[in-house]
Amino acid sequence: MSTASAPLSRDSRLSRFVNIGIPYVWLGIFFLLPLLIVLRISIAEPALAQPPYTALWEWIDQGVLQIHINLQNFILVWEDSIYLDAFLNSLWVALVCTLLCLLLGYPMAYALATSPERWRVPLLMLIILPFWTSFLIRVYAWIGILKPQGLLNHALMGIGLIDEPLAILHTQIAVYIGVVYSYLPFMILPLYANLTRLDPTLLEAAADLGCRPLRAFWRVTLPLSSAGIVAGSMLVFIPVVGEFVIPDLLGGPETLMVGKLLWGEFFGNKDWPLASALAVVLLALLVVPFVLMQRIEQRIEEGSR
Repeated sequence: MSTASAPLSRDSRLSRFVNIGIPYVWLGIFFLLPLLIVLRISIAEPALAQPPYTALWEWIDQGVLQIHINLQNFILVWEDSIYLDAFLNSLWVALVCTLLCLLLGYPMAYALATSPERWRVPLLMLIILPFWTSFLIRVYAWIGILKPQGLLNHALMGIGLIDEPLAILHTQIAVYIGVVYSYLPFMILPLYANLTRLDPTLLEAAADLGCRPLRAFWRVTLPLSSAGIVAGSMLVFIPVVGEFVIPDLLGGPETLMVGKLLWGEFFGNKDWPLASALAVVLLALLVVPFVLMQRIEQRIEEGSR
């Protein structure tokens, strides 16, 4: 008699419920609930009170419930050019930095995956080693490197490449440097994990069929590592869009990004509803590339079967 149609025991049902239910409870408490709180604040009005926003509803005379919904914050985000420019610039910086991380990270991940077994762990430690230091300290270190009297300008002037210090700090270039340095490991590690799972006999078969190494890389290795490319791009692009520390410390006043505006509205202007509306719009924008990348990854997995 087949056991496939046999009913699950009580312990099996409980175990299945726990395994499925705990992740949903976790997401509900630490993702959905905070999102609902931010959404609730975004449709309120700013107030000189604690907390600095009005109530969503209140009871008036004769037990009538009055609901206060303010959509002006979302209208302002759409109509004010400073917010649109911040969103566009954040998306542009994230896109450029993701491409730079991919161009730098893929060769490093490939060299790491094809290195001898005894060297992989030490090389991986070199990739992970910066995480042992505070993120803020690492960004401050780049201030000392990029400033006019910093290490980079002293080195370039010392070897005679420049005659006067370069103005790199507090520019968009400094933001690119800081972001690529900080997020490059997030691109390397998924690519390395994907490349180490590739079947080496596929390259041997390509070589037996007369395929040169470079052509074999383009026709075999690169397509099969596309899932790692998508995963690494998601890990870089999504957090960079909302990055605050690097643009604030390394970028100048013209480096306008959503993270800086959120900080200014929350702690400078004390306009929590407007800041929450910015956060909701940012989340809605990030859903689009997330869904697109998920579909691309799904198609890649279906095509590899």
